[in-house]
Amino acid sequence: MTVDRRTFLRSGLLAGSAASLTRTLPASRRDDAPSIRAIQRRRIPKTGELLPVIGLGTSRTLNVDPSGDHPALREVLQGFLDWGGTCVDSSPMYGNSESVVGALLGQLGRQDLFYATKVWTDKGKQAGIDQMEQSRQRMGPERFDLMQVHNLVGLEEHMPTLEQMKAEGRIRYLGVTEMRDWETVEKLIVSDKLDFVQIPYSLGERAVEARILPAARDHGVATLIMRPFVRGQLFQAVKGKELPGWAAEIDCTSWAQVFLKWLLGHPAVTCPIPATSKPHHLHDNMQGGVGAVPDTALRARILEEVVG
Repeated sequence: MTVDRRTFLRSGLLAGSAASLTRTLPASRRDDAPSIRAIQRRRIPKTGELLPVIGLGTSRTLNVDPSGDHPALREVLQGFLDWGGTCVDSSPMYGNSESVVGALLGQLGRQDLFYATKVWTDKGKQAGIDQMEQSRQRMGPERFDLMQVHNLVGLEEHMPTLEQMKAEGRIRYLGVTEMRDWETVEKLIVSDKLDFVQIPYSLGERAVEARILPAARDHGVATLIMRPFVRGQLFQAVKGKELPGWAAEIDCTSWAQVFLKWLLGHPAVTCPIPATSKPHHLHDNMQGGVGAVPDTALRARILEEVVG
């Protein structure tokens, strides 16, 4: 059988078999179902705090009317929490996403997240401070777990502010996100100013392998991985391909899980943050945080078979 993401999910393998069903529906919704298996966790290098290995991105997927009723999105966030997920990453750049996170959490009566967002303004120090306070009001935490300078915008103005906020306990961790200026990112990593760096990394985007990931590992900087599926392009690369036999060796039943576990096989990767608005994709992604991960040899084989 061909098992690309669409075919796999449509086939019912995730939601149809008894064994899988108990992992995709929480016990609170099914009297006869055990709890979902919690995903694995990895340590944040600077503190040793454990962070679940699959997070939730919000770019595009949560940019909807925050006053509306969004049952599918509510189910996504509930499922994420049921799996043991905590890291939800947003940004003022993502439209209404911060407000939607806050609204959904209010509906669910939950606040137990690892709250991550960004400061994204080139209007100076005070504009950054005001924006971060607005983000706090929208998402709802007493303080952010992680505040990041988004795409290095206003870096020189915002980094001293973040350092002061961390020293005063108003944020717990600080970081940056970036898509291409690897020279600046590497300098920040080796300066030991960062707790986290958020970067694009996947089977289809591997520029950070050369210097950024090794630097992060050497200097104890945690990594959030954006674009783990290259916005769906990886699924096109495997369209029509059967899931190979080696997938079972790393407890994978879909290509999405293979792509996520390939990332988790790298020792410098802390937490990929795939974004989705679909509950069935959420459960598929979270399963990527359970079970074995590929070793170096299998990662090379996966790369060859998927990308060539």
